[in-house]
Formats: sequence, structure tokens, C-alpha cells
Amino acid sequence: MDLLDLTQTDRNGLPITLLCRKANLSHGRLKKFIKHLTSSGLVNKIEYDGKNTFVITDKGRMFLDEYKKFNDIARSFGLEI
Repeated sequence: MDLLDLTQTDRNGLPITLLCRKANLSHGRLKKFIKHLTSSGLVNKIEYDGKNTFVITDKGRMFLDEYKKFNDIARSFGLEI
């Protein structure tokens, strides 16, 4: 959820180094997460000028919105996700 939230902060996408820094993850670990997010269609990889940037898709926004709703409901019952 945090990575999806980060990828929606910039319409042009975020480079992987900035994602590493903001998510506080190593490059190798972040690559695994990004691979799952892109294969699920939640994040798009955009190659520009030899650099990869990542941006959230519409499907990713919908997933993030639903996750936040579910999280709010769970918290109202005293559950932590």
C-alpha cells in the first residue's frame, strides 16, 4: 500500500532510486515489490531517456482506495492491518 501511495505522488512517475529512498527499502527488495505491482497491473513502468520511472495505474488507484476503506473499517473494530 505504501508503494502505491508513493507512486501516485508524481504524475510523471518516480524513478526507482527515489522510491528506494522514500520507501526505505534496498534496491533489490524494492525491485521484487515493483515486479509484483507491475505484473498485477497496479503500477506501470515507463522508460524515458534510458531511465525507468513508475506510476500508479487506474487499477492501482482503485485498489488503493478500496484498501484504505477496508483499513478504516478494520480500525473501527480495533484491528490493525
